[in-house]
Amino acid sequence: MKAEAKMAEMNLTAAAAPALFEELTTDNGKRIGIATLNVEKTLNAISLEMVDLLDQQLRAWAADPQLAMVVLQAAGDKAFCAGGDLQGLYRTMLDQHAAGRQEDIRSNPYACDFFEREYRLDYLIHTYPKPILAWGHGIVMGGGIGLMAGASHRVVTEKSRLAMPEITIGLYPDVGGTWFLNRMPGQIGLFLALSGASIGAADAIFARLADHRINHAQKQPVLAALLSQPWDGRQDDVLLSRVLQNAERQDAQTWVAGPTPLHQHFELINQLCSAPTLAEVVHNIVELKTEDPWLQKGIATLLAGSPASAWLSHALQKRARHMSLAEVFRLEYVVSLHCAARADFAEGIRALIIDKDRRPRWQPATLAAVTDDWGNGFFDNPWPEKNHPLADLV
Repeated sequence: MKAEAKMAEMNLTAAAAPALFEELTTDNGKRIGIATLNVEKTLNAISLEMVDLLDQQLRAWAADPQLAMVVLQAAGDKAFCAGGDLQGLYRTMLDQHAAGRQEDIRSNPYACDFFEREYRLDYLIHTYPKPILAWGHGIVMGGGIGLMAGASHRVVTEKSRLAMPEITIGLYPDVGGTWFLNRMPGQIGLFLALSGASIGAADAIFARLADHRINHAQKQPVLAALLSQPWDGRQDDVLLSRVLQNAERQDAQTWVAGPTPLHQHFELINQLCSAPTLAEVVHNIVELKTEDPWLQKGIATLLAGSPASAWLSHALQKRARHMSLAEVFRLEYVVSLHCAARADFAEGIRALIIDKDRRPRWQPATLAAVTDDWGNGFFDNPWPEKNHPLADLV
């Protein structure tokens, strides 16, 4: 009985882990790795423990010649991942501020570890040597998009809602957002950063955040079809693409035709966001007269959001336009630590998550008060190039 109780306890402990892993054997003897984000009660928010578990397992699978591909999915039906678990980060920021150590962005060890390891994981997914299928069902926000964006094959479903709403918490679209927002059609990357607007499946594909639109009910048939493929290590990307394309064709008639918000307003967004200065872009957006609820919500989010975050999102997309992915992650690492050291990030978390009063006191309080000299301080890098914590990303 003691042995049975011990085994039950071990199983319960494993089930409570923030990421779970299993392997399925295919018809030709190869294996498929299944990684499941497993914190349903927090909408699968990313913790440092989750990051470390995923990083370790993905690296092991990458080195395994019998492992054909990876499926990245999430527990529950509400969310793939709603972003980062900010509670621990918030406490360390308060400690850093109280100790008067804001001038040294290296003085918050937890923030240094969190952003370094999260960005390493995101970069690993972007550069993974085997196909990764990310099944982005439900809410996919912030750090969740960071996990999904780099996968070789990205699926969205009828319940997918994607957004980068960091302006509401005094941050900016990080986790590689500076890179992938810059590669969206027209000016929609800047608009999504400033408005925090959420988009569905069709617009996610239009914005190049997803590749396939498949009903969630097709997930198990898709997995079954993957098990029957002749995986050989040479054309595995093609095999996965064919399975997803077949599932997409079967669903094609079930999707409601018609314009989706991002696609519908594409030309308008380009007009609004093509002004030469951020002040003009923001003026164009907030002065827009519209009855469209999606646009109205984006305007309200921009008006209520952190002016410093708006400045950062705009400045980063300009600064990083011709940077490589590795260079972007190194840049974001420095900027994110400056955000942790300054006031708005902690204040945004307090107002939205801790006290939930939704009344943040931003510093500076207006975009006009965000001078370039003050903003450019976010880019001050204390590390020589070869000593940067992410210097080995290539």
